[in-house]
Amino acid sequence: HLLFLQFVFHTYTASFTLVNGNGTPKSEEYSLQQKQMLLGLGAISYSACVGALPLAFANRYAFKSSLMQLIIRKLLPAPLLGLTSAFTVAMVRSPEFDHGIEVMDRNGKVVGVSKKAGEKAVMETALSRAVLFGTTFFLPEVLMYFVQRARLVKNPRAVGPVRMFVIMSVLSGMLPVSFSMFAQYGEIKRADLEPEIGSSTEETELFYNRGI
Repeated sequence: HLLFLQFVFHTYTASFTLVNGNGTPKSEEYSLQQKQMLLGLGAISYSACVGALPLAFANRYAFKSSLMQLIIRKLLPAPLLGLTSAFTVAMVRSPEFDHGIEVMDRNGKVVGVSKKAGEKAVMETALSRAVLFGTTFFLPEVLMYFVQRARLVKNPRAVGPVRMFVIMSVLSGMLPVSFSMFAQYGEIKRADLEPEIGSSTEETELFYNRGI
């Protein structure tokens, strides 16, 4: 059941990433599309297995230590979800590493296609996605731990709805934070680009569409 939920979650995030990427790499043949599909499916499967592993491990060996239960069941899944989300972004948008993305001057004129700009755009997006999902699933567990310890929720049946409310509240707050970590149109210095692009413009800073 957990593996299925992880698979559905990463399928959604991979699809969202694919639709909202930079879009510069074009598929003149089916090779690029096939590569993206295979990499995406591999990343989804790998991320789902890694995400489900801690709870499967805990259920298999039934740790009696409350500290181990807290770490494996409550604290570990969140950073793993953040890391696997970033991994999925990197895999799905890997053509931007291989083929590069368009860089533009201040007037929007395309100066060239840069692999270094593509790498920067994907890394920024992966980091923002890791922060979004890692924080969204880590912070509620910490908050619920203190809520339960302080006995603020008297009825055990109310713990589930309260947890869901906390998760949705943190997610609502983290969405704008995640999207604003890096500008939609990022800047990159001419000196950091490939020599052929640097020699074709007088601009000291160029711009690229990061995607979301």
